[in-house]
Amino acid sequence: MKLEGGCYCGALRYRAEGEPVMKAQCHCRECQYITGGSPNVLIAMPLEGFSYTKGEPKQFTRSDIPRPVTREFCPVCGTHVLTRAKGFPGVIIKVGTLDDPSLFGGPDLAIFTKDMQSFHHIPEGVPAFERLPE
Repeated sequence: MKLEGGCYCGALRYRAEGEPVMKAQCHCRECQYITGGSPNVLIAMPLEGFSYTKGEPKQFTRSDIPRPVTREFCPVCGTHVLTRAKGFPGVIIKVGTLDDPSLFGGPDLAIFTKDMQSFHHIPEGVPAFERLPE
């Protein structure tokens, strides 16, 4: 699979190639902050197949929580493009930043449902996990 995408203003662009590591919606409280309240819809792609093709992202990593992730975003418009998690074999791309979000096709699982809000919805038949599955 070959994916391309970028931020809202076009200053940051990327390309990702390979087979998806994960296709999910994440309901964790941190993702709710990033999305404005909804689950984060994501596609994780292999590290070795990912590169920025235009611009350089800004990064943010919290220092006050265990096992923080690093979020990368456009320094111009602020669009959150992806997340990097220590030890995870891929980059976690926000589906909304894909040039063609329909390539996502839907989540294979829902994670961190322990933080799910009453207005969040999981598609019928999608396995759901309170945290990350084993």
